[in-house]
Amino acid sequence: MTDLGKVDRDFFTEYIYPHLGASRDDVTLGPTHGVDFGVLDIGGTAVALATDPLSVLPELGFDRAGRFALDIVLSDVAVSGLDPSHLAISFTLPPEMTDDQFAELWTAMHDEADDLGVSIATGHTARYSGCSYPWVGGATALAVGDHDDLIRPDGARPGDDVLVTKGPGVETTGLLTTLFPEGFDDLDPTVLATAQDRLDETDAVRDAMTVSAAGGRNVHAMHDATEGGLYGALNEIANSAGVQLEIDTSSIPFRPGVREVCDFLDIDPWHSTTAGTLVIATDPSVTDDVLAALSSRGTPVGVAGTVVDGDGVVVDGERVEHPDVDPAWDAYDRLAGGAVE
Repeated sequence: MTDLGKVDRDFFTEYIYPHLGASRDDVTLGPTHGVDFGVLDIGGTAVALATDPLSVLPELGFDRAGRFALDIVLSDVAVSGLDPSHLAISFTLPPEMTDDQFAELWTAMHDEADDLGVSIATGHTARYSGCSYPWVGGATALAVGDHDDLIRPDGARPGDDVLVTKGPGVETTGLLTTLFPEGFDDLDPTVLATAQDRLDETDAVRDAMTVSAAGGRNVHAMHDATEGGLYGALNEIANSAGVQLEIDTSSIPFRPGVREVCDFLDIDPWHSTTAGTLVIATDPSVTDDVLAALSSRGTPVGVAGTVVDGDGVVVDGERVEHPDVDPAWDAYDRLAGGAVE
């Protein structure tokens, strides 16, 4: 098991996957390594659901922190092709959080949920000793719809185009420079300000909804590139579908400030968490429609490659593996400790 971040495939396969409680026929997609959500069949209706820890970062301001936290939670069901619809949320708040701070956080989360059409159905809110920022609870998001409209991360097919939005390292760049600006004193101030703007691009929910609306059932797979970055997400799509992805990095967007920050931190942007970046497999018949819909939202996107028979991921002619360990965690620790080597 990795020291920080999500468990690796070996740990998942040995300890988690064989022990999933009772077997039920209404679970049509259960826990799968690298797959963002599960699926229930309720009377013929599909319910996609995903659970995530709730990360609240006071340094962002509680309004911005609330929106950031909610979008991260909802993204895992948004990539199902069904619009997020319901949320169950549990807060285990640190004692130092004031009522006014929580009110600001909660109002921001309500406003974002309302704008997305998501109803908060149930929850739990309490302060507990021993709790601390940023991990202050957890949430389960649901999306309800037709089984035929589901987009599964393991659905990529030979002949599909592979689309990538925004590119590598977006979340790592925006989050670390915003949380620890003093750690980047040696970086050009203009570059730092540009890098901090990347934090506003970590919302994948609206892009995922746009993709499913534009491409419909000809979108075969969609995945949010979080821990392990783009190389991790590409491998997870390939491995789950039993196909090979052939990728040309020159066709993938690279957002301003990402290269400079990752070079400064001596980390690989392709391995670093990049919430907000989507990897999408589409039938070529709808690729142009999806590209146009994303572009109309102002979302950078490129046709990064194709799906072929085989296995794994080939990038610029060379096979790449899942990084397993995300370097952003170590960079966070170094910055939080006040030292960047």
